[in-house]
Amino acid sequence: MRLLVVEDERDLAQTLRRALEEEEFAVDLAEDGEDALFKIRELPYDAVILDLMLPRLDGWALLQTARADGIRTPVLVLTARDMIDDRVRGLNLGADDYLTKPFALVELVARVRAMIRRAYGNPSSTVQLGGLAIDTAGRQVLRAGAPIELTAREFAILELLTRSRGSVVARSTICEHIYNEDTDVLSNVVDVHVAALRRKLGPGVIRTRRGEGYMIDA
Repeated sequence: MRLLVVEDERDLAQTLRRALEEEEFAVDLAEDGEDALFKIRELPYDAVILDLMLPRLDGWALLQTARADGIRTPVLVLTARDMIDDRVRGLNLGADDYLTKPFALVELVARVRAMIRRAYGNPSSTVQLGGLAIDTAGRQVLRAGAPIELTAREFAILELLTRSRGSVVARSTICEHIYNEDTDVLSNVVDVHVAALRRKLGPGVIRTRRGEGYMIDA
């Protein structure tokens, strides 16, 4: 899953990026509201972590503009502004969640994952797929209680396809969701990961739509 962290304090932004990447998210950064709005409009982020006090365009205006544009990407406001009025304003402008600084990283990660699950229409952290149990919170896949070892990229692809069950997901869309803007991606990298997934999960889990992409049946 790919996140955008909008934070003008560079040390905090880099700390968040490293911590979230350790949790197997792909993470982009934006230091001001105008750059963030451009990226939100152009890229299909799974969630945005948004500071409010930003240069060029503040978080309030960014959020209001994005929602007016019809952008439905889940947004978690992460700010030192802890007054009830600020929380209410943020939620009324379209934020999906609100967390004040200082914060515990484990709570931030849990809130972001919960937002993404809700956005995909599945509030549970466990998805049943035939004989497989996919735990998106614990980042595990189990078959009859036994874990199947997947790499971070393999799990990210499986999670995306599972959340999009019944729909074809293009290779380009998979790349956009599992890599950040700093990663150079080879043209066949998704095919390589899917081939590895099929060896581990079995050939009947992921189907290919030639010329279109991959899918898991609903």
